[in-house]
Amino acid sequence: MVSSALVTLAAQAGAPLVERVLANRIGQGNAALVGQVLQSVAQNAGTTPDQLEMLAETRPEELGKAMVRAEAEAPELIELHETALKGQFALLQAEKTDPVWMRAWRPLSMYLVGFLWLWSIVVLHVLNAIFKIALPQPDLVTLFQLTAVWLGLYMGGHTVKDFVSVKWGGKGAPR
Repeated sequence: MVSSALVTLAAQAGAPLVERVLANRIGQGNAALVGQVLQSVAQNAGTTPDQLEMLAETRPEELGKAMVRAEAEAPELIELHETALKGQFALLQAEKTDPVWMRAWRPLSMYLVGFLWLWSIVVLHVLNAIFKIALPQPDLVTLFQLTAVWLGLYMGGHTVKDFVSVKWGGKGAPR
C-alpha cells in the first residue's frame, strides 16, 4: 500500500496522473500498475521504490520533481496496463468457447497434485492409525519431482525450456 504522504506529494507537485494511480483511482486494486509508477518515480529520483517514503520526508522537493518527470511517462504505463488487461480479457473470452476438456486440465491437475500431497502426508497416516494397517507411503522424492514438472508446465513450458537451455545448453547433456 502506498503511503498517503506520497499521494499528497504527487498532488502538490502537480502530477495528477501519478497521484490518481498511487491513490488507486486508476487501475484500482492493481499492484502492477502502482509498482510500475513507483519504479518510474524512483528511477527519476535516482533511488529505489522502497526508499521513496524516506525521500518524501527528507527531500520532498526533489521527489516532487521526480514525480513530475514520471507524470510524462504515466500515460504510456496506463496504456500498457490497459492493453494487458484487454489481452487477458480476450484470452478469457477465447477460452470460454473451447471445449471443457481443453480448459479443465489446469484446475483438475491442480487438485490432483494437491490430493497426492494430502494423501501422502496426512490421509495415509490417518488411515494406517485408524485401521492399524500398513499402507505403503509413496516416494516423496518422486512426488516432488512430479510436482516440479507440473509447476514447470503449468507456469508455461518456457520455464522448463529456459532451464534446460541454460543448464544443458540445449544439447541434452549437463554442462
